[in-house]
Amino acid sequence: MASEESKELLTPEQKAAAVVVALGADKASLIYKYLGEEDVERLTVEVAKMGRMDSEQMEYALDDFYKTCLTQKVVTDGGLEYARSVLEKAYGEATASELLSKVTKFLKNRSFEFIRKADSKSLYSVLQHERPQTIALVLSYTDSEQAASVIAGLPDDKKIAVVESIATMESASPEAIKLVESGLRKKFDNILTTDFTTIGGIDYIADVMNHMDRSNEKFIFDEMGKDDPELTEEIRKKMFVFEDILTMDNRSIQRFIRDCDMKDVVYSLKGAGEEILAAFYSNMSSRMAEQVRSDLEVTVNVKLRDVEEAQSRIVGVIRKLEEEGELVINKGGKDEIIV
Repeated sequence: MASEESKELLTPEQKAAAVVVALGADKASLIYKYLGEEDVERLTVEVAKMGRMDSEQMEYALDDFYKTCLTQKVVTDGGLEYARSVLEKAYGEATASELLSKVTKFLKNRSFEFIRKADSKSLYSVLQHERPQTIALVLSYTDSEQAASVIAGLPDDKKIAVVESIATMESASPEAIKLVESGLRKKFDNILTTDFTTIGGIDYIADVMNHMDRSNEKFIFDEMGKDDPELTEEIRKKMFVFEDILTMDNRSIQRFIRDCDMKDVVYSLKGAGEEILAAFYSNMSSRMAEQVRSDLEVTVNVKLRDVEEAQSRIVGVIRKLEEEGELVINKGGKDEIIV
């Protein structure tokens, strides 16, 4: 049995390299045929770097690989609950949960893999005439920016239906995935895959809405708010919008202002409330604040769309800095969307 210390020393890449080495050149070459260029490169580099591996680490890597393969088979053959029952009897509750988490995440990444290779326009052209529930299922497997682009192009009534479907989605059976994929794969030259795992949901649609342009964001929330205000508010609370700058501390505001185009700052503040203006001015040098005030006075006849796009770019800067660990934002949201 491999020690806990030897387990912790192995990265996922090293475990993959260990399996490839253990299989031998002939069998390993068969695996390579199913990998993308990036994965082949990463795996080859790791194999080259591996050097020697002690017997405990090799045993752990191969055991982990076997358990992963077994888990994938029982999930795809019998579904998630069947797999959980089998694995809990074999390995105990904790190990079963860990294996299922890892495999269902992997399977989700494989499902609808063909759509990740398509640009947003191609994806929209294929999905635009599908039922909202079908569009929601497919978009749950795309990245949030791509999903936002597709939703933005849909007719108004379908936008709302798709957003609501993603937000309330919890899981999909292998049969449902197979049915949708088989209908779309001819158009995308797809290799059929299935899974049974958590998809969509509030967190995902909030990320999608964060990538939506301001006019579509406002329209969707206004319309959804009429029929399902609780769901609308729940999504909003997971988002970060321009007005949430008021929830940020002074240091974070100062940090993102440094990375913003001053033209975007000026445009984003056209028609802004006193609180937003004060948050910006109090975190600028007196010279910069005076320049912005002056620019606001002479910047007239600005289109609402230009204001919304400037605000979206500033929110993009803030999210990027948060992802890089440069600042922390409050995901609490606001009660209203201010235009």
